[in-house]
Amino acid sequence: MLYGIAAASAALLLAAVLAALLRVPALRAGITDRRWQRPLPVLGGPAVVAVTCLVAWVGQWTGVAPLGEGVGGLLVAAAGVAVLGLIADVWRLRARVLVAGTAVAAACVVPYDETGVGGGLLAVGWIVFSALAFKGLDHTDGLAGTVGVVTAFGAGACAAAEVMDGLAVLLSVFAAALTGFLMHNWHPARVGLGASGALFTGFLLSSAAVFTRAGYGLGQTAGVLFCLGAVAAADFLLVVLTRTLARRPLLRRGPDHLAHRLRRLGLTPAGSVVLLGAASFSAVLVGALVHTGWTGDGAVLWVVGAVVFAVLVLLRVPVQPPKRTVPTQVSRSLRVRNG
Repeated sequence: MLYGIAAASAALLLAAVLAALLRVPALRAGITDRRWQRPLPVLGGPAVVAVTCLVAWVGQWTGVAPLGEGVGGLLVAAAGVAVLGLIADVWRLRARVLVAGTAVAAACVVPYDETGVGGGLLAVGWIVFSALAFKGLDHTDGLAGTVGVVTAFGAGACAAAEVMDGLAVLLSVFAAALTGFLMHNWHPARVGLGASGALFTGFLLSSAAVFTRAGYGLGQTAGVLFCLGAVAAADFLLVVLTRTLARRPLLRRGPDHLAHRLRRLGLTPAGSVVLLGAASFSAVLVGALVHTGWTGDGAVLWVVGAVVFAVLVLLRVPVQPPKRTVPTQVSRSLRVRNG
């Protein structure tokens, strides 16, 4: 327990310092994204990845907090996905390359002995979906990190309930590293996760959840996994429906995500993140309670219903702000001046 507290504290501090240090080199190298009409350096993700791997390796090397069977391989695969994401941040890889690379990494970590071949293939699909969905969440300041921290604590609680101490410690370290990164990512953000950090977050959390649920029934497992990733799934579904109905390319970026629409309704950037973080906490709590048996499987249906309702309501919110119309008197005066 003392090691867990020390490891989490070290991860928080190191991630905050490293993210700040990498900001200037990222700006100079042009490793940036556009956010609020300004360049945002996106090496915060590699900072989170490096700190998480370093602290976990120290625990494994010293023998104080061994990761356990399969967890080390999971972390290595997640780091590989993060490297792929970093390449995408620098050279803009095609989406199919990210999907293929993430799928290969996921196929290497799924415990097929407990899930079976069919369940294992479904798990691979869920891990890939979660990784890409978290990448989509990195569209506004603080959102991906906030949802990631909440989900990490929920998945860690599930792992602790299964006496997977190494996995629980790893998730707590990761949550602390994300918290340190959030010190620089809250609106207005000074550094971002980028594809590297977002893919790592989605991959690590979904893989950890699959590990925790291995050996349980497929139906209940699907419900728990959905609860742990409800906000990311809602955002992904909303974007796909919006672009499909508008006949726009699915991979073309646009202001059609959850946080964008909440801001259209009048919420501030920070307020939209707080609201979505609270929604994530509620869904993750339901998933953890179902996993531990504190509530029945039917509670998952409330989360599914809430996601469907939210998507249908927000689907009606206009994506673009209405065009400003020039008042008649102003237009006349302009015509007079222009003669």
